[in-house]
Amino acid sequence: MDLTRAEAFPSPLLGSLGVVRSLSRPHVSDDNAFSESQFKTLKYQPDYPDRFASLAHARASCQEFFTWYNGLHQHYGLTLFTPADVFYGRVEDIAARRQVALDAAYAAQPERLPNGAPVVRRPPASVAIDPLSVDDQCPSRD
Repeated sequence: MDLTRAEAFPSPLLGSLGVVRSLSRPHVSDDNAFSESQFKTLKYQPDYPDRFASLAHARASCQEFFTWYNGLHQHYGLTLFTPADVFYGRVEDIAARRQVALDAAYAAQPERLPNGAPVVRRPPASVAIDPLSVDDQCPSRD
């Protein structure tokens, strides 16, 4: 029987917490589109080093990157909100401020926007690479 590493060593703890594997292609554990996208963003940063001088340097560099990536970097897939904005529930407050700015811009020069007043888009309610059907989902913990 041919098993991938993820199948050969399942984690009962993660399963009991409701964590399920997210694979963009079945049985390919190293091809998660979210991780691949994040890694490309990391590698293409202007300050990404050719080599890390030490493990401490690598950790410090990654800590700085992830702080920026999650807290400051506006993600297109999140309609230009940051992951922190979504996680901490700040989307509606930020969207309201953005809408005020868009409304003011439209009021000042409506001819520049022939399709009407712009509306701030919201991020998707949920995101999944290969969503599970109702039958495949883990039973809820009571």
